[in-house]
Amino acid sequence: MNSNYDAIKAHYAASDRKDVVGMMAPITSETRWTEMAGFPYAGTYVGAGAIVEGVFKRIGEEWIDYTFSLERLVDGGTTIVGIGTYSGRYRKTGKTMTARVVHVWDMNDGRVVRFEQFADTSLVARATI
Repeated sequence: MNSNYDAIKAHYAASDRKDVVGMMAPITSETRWTEMAGFPYAGTYVGAGAIVEGVFKRIGEEWIDYTFSLERLVDGGTTIVGIGTYSGRYRKTGKTMTARVVHVWDMNDGRVVRFEQFADTSLVARATI
């Protein structure tokens, strides 16, 4: 069994439950979390507090039924890749979006060193205007 794979599988299971504490379990104070340029929360956040405030809290406040549906989880040892789809309705505009996404997780002993998101940002951004 790969503890890196298991940690990210557990992260996504926590996400499905809307359990932010569970989602942050493999995150350290030094984890670098990058949301893609063009995405509404673009930038790099360091540590669980910054990630929750800069990404997950904002998603919860600004979107209705925002979800990530995991379709594949690829075990690359120290690199785990999650492939899936974002969907949701932007609260201010009422517009919906569906966008493909890939998450790349660089890991060390079940802890996230670095996360990077690759998404069709224009499909997400269109819902916000």
